[in-house]
Amino acid sequence: MVRATPAPVPAASPLYFYPTRGQTEALQDRDRYECYRWAVRETGTDPGMTPLRQAPMRMAQAAPVRSDAGDVLGGAATGALIGAALSSPRNAGGNAVLGAIFGAVVGAATGEARNRAIDAAQARQDAADANARARAPQPNFRRAVAACMQGRGYTVQ
Repeated sequence: MVRATPAPVPAASPLYFYPTRGQTEALQDRDRYECYRWAVRETGTDPGMTPLRQAPMRMAQAAPVRSDAGDVLGGAATGALIGAALSSPRNAGGNAVLGAIFGAVVGAATGEARNRAIDAAQARQDAADANARARAPQPNFRRAVAACMQGRGYTVQ
């Protein structure tokens, strides 16, 4: 089975802080740290860690029941009925067997195709969910850090 890989998340450009009030190196370091922690609390996102708040959960969709045996048995039964119905009464038994074999093969192929489609759809949904989780929190976090640093007397670029 081939799994879709999520598209890479583009790297955000770095934020630059310029002290406008003559802040010392030590104060700049402390301000960056405190603004980082404040932005984490405000947005629930820590870019270096796992999210503190979970993204809204989408409703889990019940996966269709994978009944491979049912597909095979249903195909065999249908094939046997058709084989017996379309043949002469003298050859009904043999044609029913041939119909059952052919129906079982068709039923198995149909079930496998459906299972592949389900797997592909799930992989696409997983990739879309991962992409959305990776992209969503960053802009809010960056805006929060920038606002905090501006409030402490820095020009932010």
